[in-house]
Amino acid sequence: MQRLLLTLRYDGTAYHGWQTQPNGITVQQTLQDAVEAVTGVRSGITGCSRTDTGVHADMFCCTLETASPLRGQKFCSALNAHLPRDIAVYGCREVEPDFHPRYDARGKRYLYRIWNEPQRNPFWEGRALHSRLPLDADKLDAAAKAYIGTHDFAPFCAAGSSVENTVRTVTACGVTRQGGLVTFSVEADGFLYNMVRIMAGTLLDMAAGRRPYDDIPAIFEAGTRAAAGPTAPAHALILDRVFYPPEKEI
Repeated sequence: MQRLLLTLRYDGTAYHGWQTQPNGITVQQTLQDAVEAVTGVRSGITGCSRTDTGVHADMFCCTLETASPLRGQKFCSALNAHLPRDIAVYGCREVEPDFHPRYDARGKRYLYRIWNEPQRNPFWEGRALHSRLPLDADKLDAAAKAYIGTHDFAPFCAAGSSVENTVRTVTACGVTRQGGLVTFSVEADGFLYNMVRIMAGTLLDMAAGRRPYDDIPAIFEAGTRAAAGPTAPAHALILDRVFYPPEKEI
């Protein structure tokens, strides 16, 4: 048996997130179906994260153990022949038996995209939030910089989450504009449930005039979910990159 690391991208629109669950089709379940079709064995698959329903990924890493002789792009092609068009495996390599796609990751980067024009754009439908609000990317970028650092992100975690440690370190964060597309980007050593969506929703509250642009430090100080903004819709969120230490970098 050999442990393989698969790298894939997917459009999460049709899925109830990554992790297998009894009440809906997930990316993990669909990938397991493809692995079983190729190898004849239903393998356990461990993912690097638990993306929510409707969230997309451009780089998602997962591992499985298999006795299949297929490796590299041959295994990718075999899996893709059994996967739907909204999931594609683009990387496959052998890793050490103790490699863990989640616990060995030193950080992740998420993007939240907003189509900021009066009329919607069919090419961003389902991949970006359509907002007619006048978004000042420079002001939002300056505001977002307050997220950087080690903070207790409890106000930016979904109510009812069972996680005990809500301290996270954001290493990079910002807002940029390219034409009508506004992108909120955030890198951190880990993320809480709905964290990026609440961070984005808080910035949108600022753009709407519902809170000042310098409000983020006060939200951290308040320490409650009620102090932060709403949870922005899932369809505009994408897991963009998973970072590993140099000796395990993909």
